[in-house]
Amino acid sequence: MKTAALKIEKVSKSFSGLQILDRIDIDICKGERHAIIGPNGAGKSTLFNIITGLHRPSSGRLFFFGNDITRKSIHKIARLGICRSFQIINVFPEMSVLENVRNAIVSKFDRRFNWLSFLNSDEKINKEANRILDLCELGDVKNSPASQLSYGLQRKLELALVIAPDPILILLDEPTAGLNVEETRDAIKLIRQVTEGKTLVIIEHDMEVVFSLADRITVLNFGKILVTGTPDQIRMSKEVKDAYLGRE
Repeated sequence: MKTAALKIEKVSKSFSGLQILDRIDIDICKGERHAIIGPNGAGKSTLFNIITGLHRPSSGRLFFFGNDITRKSIHKIARLGICRSFQIINVFPEMSVLENVRNAIVSKFDRRFNWLSFLNSDEKINKEANRILDLCELGDVKNSPASQLSYGLQRKLELALVIAPDPILILLDEPTAGLNVEETRDAIKLIRQVTEGKTLVIIEHDMEVVFSLADRITVLNFGKILVTGTPDQIRMSKEVKDAYLGRE
């Protein structure tokens, strides 16, 4: 039996009486690449916000390797090894690419920031930052301000920031949004490479991305789980075609 990295147990969420999520049950296995798809407004990003502590569920519980994280703060959840990206690029525009990644790495080496420990590990942080930049194909632009990068390179930088603290569970929210076909296929290869050995949950509208990366797929519709299955099962599901895939 595979270990559950993340267990979402009967999670519901409503805002001002509007039901966004309704008794969501999902088990994400350790090392699995799990995609969450569905029409706009299905509750996908709300679910990510609940997993990472940005929102509290109205009911239900969440477990990370058996530990209840339902009421933990954003920072405590991040320190457990859960990191995410956002639909809108979220980098420090005036800092260099290297400085952005260095900042993200600090938490990996220093649980509690202090100047002495920061200075002592400076060489170690720089070495790790350069390794991540090379891995994400950003070594040639490491001294450029993030604001001067092309949109595609800013997407790569955001991925670098997500993996910099060496998370156990990676959540990617629309990582290929706004990319052209060539950039999207490049992103698929890069995501597969940098998440090797990690547990990945991805929200994505591009079905090429979903079917290329996911081991299993959960389809949300109007805040409820329509079906969870392998890519082949999702492709063949009449319910999914009627509710979602048929619209594409």
